[in-house]
Amino acid sequence: QVQLAESGGGLVQAGGSLRLSCEFSGRTASNYVMGWFRQAPGKEREFVATMNRSGSRTYYADSVKGRFTISRDNAKNTVYLQMSSLKPEDTAVYYCAAVYIDNSFLVPSLDPSRYDYWGQGTQVTVSS
Repeated sequence: QVQLAESGGGLVQAGGSLRLSCEFSGRTASNYVMGWFRQAPGKEREFVATMNRSGSRTYYADSVKGRFTISRDNAKNTVYLQMSSLKPEDTAVYYCAAVYIDNSFLVPSLDPSRYDYWGQGTQVTVSS
């Protein structure tokens, strides 16, 4: 059974940085695409960042491009989201998600409904 556990959220001032971590367990992490999504109060869950299984390509929402960086360390079964130049509108619960993909170069989905496994979420609050 796949389990995901996020950590690293918190309260930060606008312009600051945070690094989120998501630890994957239960299966071989390198066989799964992992992505980050977020959900602000009263809004739908939205895509933030993902990468193909090989790690050769990354994909970002326009709202975070140039400020956020996704990376993964398969040896540690962990995916990271480095967030810089944070803005109040980045305030949300951030979720890590995973889906099994047998093609390491396949473009990952940006649709949260395509992901089968989710963490519990971690709160990120950016004050102005």
